[in-house]
Amino acid sequence: MRLTGKVALVTGAGSGIGKATAALFAAEGAQVIAADLAAPDDAENIVGVAADAGRDEDVANLVRSAEARFGGLDIVFANAGVSGGLASLFEQSAEDWAEILRVNLIGPFLAIKHAAPLLKARGGGSIIVTASVAGLRSGAGGPAYTASKHGVVGLVKIAAQQLSGSDVRVNAICPGLIETGMTEMIYSFARERGHEDKLGHLNPMRRGGAPEEIARAALYLASDESSYVNGHALVVDGGLSSSHPFNRQDYGRTAL
Repeated sequence: MRLTGKVALVTGAGSGIGKATAALFAAEGAQVIAADLAAPDDAENIVGVAADAGRDEDVANLVRSAEARFGGLDIVFANAGVSGGLASLFEQSAEDWAEILRVNLIGPFLAIKHAAPLLKARGGGSIIVTASVAGLRSGAGGPAYTASKHGVVGLVKIAAQQLSGSDVRVNAICPGLIETGMTEMIYSFARERGHEDKLGHLNPMRRGGAPEEIARAALYLASDESSYVNGHALVVDGGLSSSHPFNRQDYGRTAL
Protein backbone atom coordinates (compact mmCIF):
# COMPACT_ATOMS: atom_id res chain seq x y z
CA MET A 1 0.00 0.00 0.00
CA ARG A 2 2.69 2.45 -1.04
CA LEU A 3 0.23 5.16 -2.12
CA THR A 4 -2.19 5.09 0.80
CA GLY A 5 -3.72 8.52 1.33
CA LYS A 6 -2.52 9.80 -2.04
CA VAL A 7 -4.61 11.23 -4.88
CA ALA A 8 -3.50 10.44 -8.42
CA LEU A 9 -4.48 11.59 -11.90
CA VAL A 10 -3.74 9.31 -14.88
CA THR A 11 -4.40 10.35 -18.47
CA GLY A 12 -4.70 7.92 -21.35
CA ALA A 13 -6.20 5.56 -18.78
CA GLY A 14 -8.71 3.84 -21.03
CA SER A 15 -6.33 1.14 -22.19
CA GLY A 16 -2.76 -0.09 -22.22
CA ILE A 17 -0.19 1.55 -19.96
CA GLY A 18 -2.60 4.10 -18.52
CA LYS A 19 -5.24 1.54 -17.61
CA ALA A 20 -2.67 -0.78 -16.01
CA THR A 21 -1.17 2.10 -14.05
CA ALA A 22 -4.51 3.41 -12.78
CA ALA A 23 -5.35 -0.10 -11.55
CA LEU A 24 -1.97 -0.50 -9.85
CA PHE A 25 -2.12 2.93 -8.20
CA ALA A 26 -5.59 2.10 -6.87
CA ALA A 27 -4.42 -1.29 -5.62
CA GLU A 28 -1.59 0.47 -3.78
CA GLY A 29 -4.09 2.66 -1.92
CA ALA A 30 -4.44 5.81 -4.05
CA GLN A 31 -7.67 7.51 -5.03
CA VAL A 32 -7.37 7.72 -8.83
CA ILE A 33 -8.96 9.94 -11.43
CA ALA A 34 -8.62 7.98 -14.68
CA ALA A 35 -9.05 10.16 -17.78
CA ASP A 36 -9.40 9.35 -21.46
CA LEU A 37 -11.35 10.63 -24.46
CA ALA A 38 -14.10 8.20 -23.45
CA ALA A 39 -14.47 7.96 -19.69
CA PRO A 40 -12.92 4.73 -18.34
CA ASP A 41 -15.16 2.57 -16.18
CA ASP A 42 -15.28 3.37 -12.50
CA ALA A 43 -13.78 0.79 -10.17
CA GLU A 44 -12.70 0.57 -6.56
CA ASN A 45 -10.70 3.73 -5.82
CA ILE A 46 -10.98 4.76 -9.51
CA VAL A 47 -13.20 7.50 -10.97
CA GLY A 48 -13.40 7.57 -14.77
CA VAL A 49 -13.57 10.97 -16.48
CA ALA A 50 -13.83 11.93 -20.15
CA ALA A 51 -11.20 14.48 -21.17
CA ASP A 52 -8.84 15.45 -23.99
CA ALA A 53 -5.37 15.47 -22.43
CA GLY A 54 -4.11 17.93 -25.05
CA ARG A 55 -6.84 20.53 -24.44
CA ASP A 56 -6.09 23.27 -21.93
CA GLU A 57 -9.61 23.56 -20.53
CA ASP A 58 -10.00 19.80 -20.11
CA VAL A 59 -6.73 19.45 -18.20
CA ALA A 60 -7.57 22.39 -15.96
CA ASN A 61 -10.95 20.77 -15.24
CA LEU A 62 -9.30 17.45 -14.38
CA VAL A 63 -7.10 19.14 -11.83
CA ARG A 64 -10.04 21.06 -10.37
CA SER A 65 -11.98 17.80 -10.20
CA ALA A 66 -9.23 16.19 -8.14
CA GLU A 67 -9.30 19.10 -5.72
CA ALA A 68 -13.10 19.10 -5.48
CA ARG A 69 -13.47 15.33 -5.03
CA PHE A 70 -10.45 14.52 -2.90
CA GLY A 71 -9.11 17.79 -1.54
CA GLY A 72 -5.96 17.95 -3.61
CA LEU A 73 -3.52 16.04 -5.79
CA ASP A 74 -0.27 14.20 -5.10
CA ILE A 75 0.57 12.26 -8.26
CA VAL A 76 0.11 12.92 -11.97
CA PHE A 77 0.85 10.45 -14.72
CA ALA A 78 0.58 12.32 -18.03
CA ASN A 79 0.47 9.23 -20.20
CA ALA A 80 -1.92 10.04 -23.07
CA GLY A 81 -0.32 9.88 -26.50
CA VAL A 82 -0.72 9.09 -30.18
CA SER A 83 1.71 7.41 -32.55
CA GLY A 84 1.07 9.30 -35.78
CA GLY A 85 2.18 6.33 -37.88
CA LEU A 86 5.49 5.76 -39.64
CA ALA A 87 5.13 8.11 -42.62
CA SER A 88 8.32 9.96 -43.60
CA LEU A 89 9.01 13.65 -43.15
CA PHE A 90 8.03 14.13 -46.75
CA GLU A 91 4.67 12.40 -46.37
CA GLN A 92 3.39 14.14 -43.24
CA SER A 93 1.59 17.47 -43.25
CA ALA A 94 1.93 20.37 -40.84
CA GLU A 95 -1.52 19.43 -39.56
CA ASP A 96 -0.28 15.90 -38.76
CA TRP A 97 2.61 17.34 -36.79
CA ALA A 98 0.43 19.85 -34.97
CA GLU A 99 -1.96 17.15 -33.72
CA ILE A 100 0.80 14.76 -32.62
CA LEU A 101 2.64 17.53 -30.78
CA ARG A 102 -0.64 18.75 -29.25
CA VAL A 103 -1.32 15.43 -27.57
CA ASN A 104 2.19 14.10 -26.93
CA LEU A 105 4.01 17.27 -25.86
CA ILE A 106 1.55 20.06 -25.14
CA GLY A 107 -0.57 17.61 -23.11
CA PRO A 108 2.23 16.89 -20.62
CA PHE A 109 3.06 20.60 -20.47
CA LEU A 110 -0.55 21.34 -19.52
CA ALA A 111 -0.55 18.59 -16.90
CA ILE A 112 2.57 20.04 -15.27
CA LYS A 113 1.35 23.63 -15.52
CA HIS A 114 -2.05 22.99 -13.95
CA ALA A 115 -1.15 20.24 -11.46
CA ALA A 116 2.13 21.44 -9.99
CA PRO A 117 0.55 24.16 -7.80
CA LEU A 118 -1.75 21.58 -6.17
CA LEU A 119 1.13 19.18 -5.56
CA LYS A 120 3.18 21.98 -4.04
CA ALA A 121 0.26 22.93 -1.79
CA ARG A 122 0.20 19.36 -0.45
CA GLY A 123 3.88 19.55 0.44
CA GLY A 124 5.22 18.03 -2.78
CA GLY A 125 4.49 15.12 -5.05
CA SER A 126 5.39 13.35 -8.26
CA ILE A 127 4.66 14.13 -11.91
CA ILE A 128 5.43 11.38 -14.38
CA VAL A 129 5.29 11.75 -18.15
CA THR A 130 5.32 9.01 -20.77
CA ALA A 131 8.15 9.60 -23.25
CA SER A 132 9.62 6.75 -25.32
CA VAL A 133 12.88 5.25 -26.48
CA ALA A 134 12.01 7.27 -29.59
CA GLY A 135 12.73 10.29 -27.40
CA LEU A 136 16.35 9.22 -27.02
CA ARG A 137 17.38 8.79 -30.66
CA SER A 138 15.91 8.03 -34.06
CA GLY A 139 14.85 4.62 -35.27
CA ALA A 140 11.98 3.82 -32.89
CA GLY A 141 9.08 5.82 -34.32
CA GLY A 142 7.85 8.20 -36.99
CA PRO A 143 9.30 11.71 -37.37
CA ALA A 144 6.65 13.73 -35.53
CA TYR A 145 6.32 11.10 -32.79
CA THR A 146 10.10 11.02 -32.33
CA ALA A 147 10.28 14.81 -32.18
CA SER A 148 7.42 14.97 -29.67
CA LYS A 149 9.04 12.43 -27.36
CA HIS A 150 12.40 14.19 -27.52
CA GLY A 151 10.45 17.25 -26.44
CA VAL A 152 8.96 15.35 -23.51
CA VAL A 153 12.41 14.37 -22.24
CA GLY A 154 13.48 18.01 -22.42
CA LEU A 155 10.25 19.13 -20.78
CA VAL A 156 10.78 17.07 -17.63
CA LYS A 157 14.28 18.45 -17.25
CA ILE A 158 13.24 22.10 -17.46
CA ALA A 159 10.15 21.44 -15.31
CA ALA A 160 12.25 19.84 -12.59
CA GLN A 161 14.48 22.91 -12.57
CA GLN A 162 11.64 25.42 -12.56
CA LEU A 163 9.98 23.59 -9.67
CA SER A 164 13.14 23.80 -7.55
CA GLY A 165 12.39 23.99 -3.85
CA SER A 166 8.78 22.82 -4.22
CA ASP A 167 9.40 19.13 -3.50
CA VAL A 168 7.52 18.39 -6.73
CA ARG A 169 9.52 15.87 -8.73
CA VAL A 170 9.12 15.52 -12.52
CA ASN A 171 10.34 12.44 -14.37
CA ALA A 172 9.70 10.60 -17.63
CA ILE A 173 9.39 6.93 -18.50
CA CYS A 174 10.78 5.80 -21.85
CA PRO A 175 9.07 2.52 -22.80
CA GLY A 176 10.33 0.28 -25.56
CA LEU A 177 7.98 -1.95 -27.55
CA ILE A 178 4.91 -2.51 -25.36
CA GLU A 179 1.70 -4.27 -26.38
CA THR A 180 -0.90 -1.50 -26.25
CA GLY A 181 -3.58 -0.06 -28.50
CA MET A 182 -0.89 2.07 -30.12
CA THR A 183 1.10 -1.00 -31.20
CA GLU A 184 -1.88 -3.26 -31.91
CA MET A 185 -1.28 -3.12 -35.67
CA ILE A 186 2.33 -4.27 -35.25
CA TYR A 187 1.35 -7.17 -33.00
CA SER A 188 -1.59 -8.22 -35.19
CA PHE A 189 0.52 -8.11 -38.34
CA ALA A 190 3.18 -10.33 -36.76
CA ARG A 191 0.68 -12.81 -35.36
CA GLU A 192 -1.22 -13.14 -38.63
CA ARG A 193 2.02 -14.16 -40.33
CA GLY A 194 3.25 -16.44 -37.58
CA HIS A 195 6.08 -14.08 -36.66
CA GLU A 196 5.10 -13.33 -33.09
CA ASP A 197 8.43 -14.68 -31.89
CA LYS A 198 10.16 -11.80 -33.71
CA LEU A 199 8.37 -9.10 -31.73
CA GLY A 200 10.96 -7.30 -29.63
CA HIS A 201 13.74 -9.46 -31.03
CA LEU A 202 16.07 -6.44 -31.34
CA ASN A 203 16.37 -6.07 -27.58
CA PRO A 204 18.51 -8.40 -25.42
CA MET A 205 15.45 -9.87 -23.72
CA ARG A 206 14.07 -10.88 -27.13
CA ARG A 207 10.47 -9.94 -26.34
CA GLY A 208 8.07 -7.04 -26.18
CA GLY A 209 6.91 -5.64 -22.87
CA ALA A 210 3.56 -5.63 -21.08
CA PRO A 211 1.72 -2.53 -19.85
CA GLU A 212 2.01 -3.80 -16.29
CA GLU A 213 5.81 -3.60 -16.55
CA ILE A 214 5.60 0.11 -17.31
CA ALA A 215 2.98 0.55 -14.59
CA ARG A 216 5.43 -0.81 -12.03
CA ALA A 217 8.01 1.75 -13.15
CA ALA A 218 5.38 4.48 -12.79
CA LEU A 219 4.58 3.20 -9.28
CA TYR A 220 8.24 3.49 -8.34
CA LEU A 221 8.39 7.08 -9.59
CA ALA A 222 5.07 7.92 -7.89
CA SER A 223 6.11 6.51 -4.52
CA ASP A 224 8.51 7.74 -1.87
CA GLU A 225 10.91 5.01 -2.98
CA SER A 226 12.08 7.42 -5.70
CA SER A 227 12.24 10.45 -3.39
CA TYR A 228 15.64 11.53 -4.77
CA VAL A 229 14.90 10.89 -8.46
CA ASN A 230 14.11 14.08 -10.36
CA GLY A 231 14.46 15.39 -13.91
CA HIS A 232 15.23 11.88 -15.10
CA ALA A 233 14.13 9.78 -18.09
CA LEU A 234 13.78 6.18 -16.86
CA VAL A 235 14.22 3.71 -19.73
CA VAL A 236 12.13 0.52 -19.56
CA ASP A 237 12.82 -1.24 -22.85
CA GLY A 238 14.37 -4.67 -22.27
CA GLY A 239 17.77 -3.23 -23.12
CA LEU A 240 16.85 -2.00 -26.62
CA SER A 241 18.43 1.43 -26.20
CA SER A 242 21.73 -0.03 -25.05
CA SER A 243 22.50 -0.15 -28.77
CA HIS A 244 19.23 0.92 -30.45
CA PRO A 245 19.56 -1.11 -33.67
CA PHE A 246 17.15 -0.24 -36.46
CA ASN A 247 16.50 -0.55 -40.18
CA ARG A 248 17.38 2.72 -41.86
CA GLN A 249 14.45 4.55 -43.49
CA ASP A 250 16.12 6.10 -46.53
CA TYR A 251 13.34 8.14 -48.07
CA GLY A 252 15.56 10.82 -49.54
CA ARG A 253 16.32 9.17 -52.86
CA THR A 254 12.66 8.57 -53.66
CA ALA A 255 10.99 11.55 -52.06
CA LEU A 256 13.26 14.38 -53.16
